[in-house]
Amino acid sequence: MATLSVATSRQWTGKSGEKQEKTEWHRVVLWNTNFSKLADIAEKFCKKGDKVYVEGAIEYRTWQDREGQTRYTTEINGRELILLSGRGGAGSAESISAPTVGAAAAAPKKDEAFEDFPEALDSEDDDLPF
Repeated sequence: MATLSVATSRQWTGKSGEKQEKTEWHRVVLWNTNFSKLADIAEKFCKKGDKVYVEGAIEYRTWQDREGQTRYTTEINGRELILLSGRGGAGSAESISAPTVGAAAAAPKKDEAFEDFPEALDSEDDDLPF
C-alpha cells in the first residue's frame, strides 16, 4: 500500500478584483494487487511536487482513536495513476492503471501518431454506440 497527498488548486478573481486561490489536499491510497503494482510504481517513480492524474473511488472511513474520539477520513482509492511529469521531464506522461501490470512504467514509449496505425482509421467498428 502507498499513500500520496495530492493537492488540487483553483484560482479566480474575487468581486473586488483581487486574485484568489484555494488549495485542497486529498489522501490517495494505492494498492498492489495480483493485476497491478500501483503502490510499487508510486514508490519508485513519484516524488514530491510531481504532477499526477489519479482516478478512483472516494471512500469515507471512521474509527476510534486511543482517547475514544471518533475520527473521520476521506480517501481516494486509486485505480489509475498517470505520471504527468514523467520520468524524463515535464514533457512526457505515462499511464498505469489497475488492470495492467507495472510494465507500462518499465520503459518509456516512443511517441505514436495516427500515421503509425493506418488500419485504425480504415476499419469500421459496428459496436460503437454513435
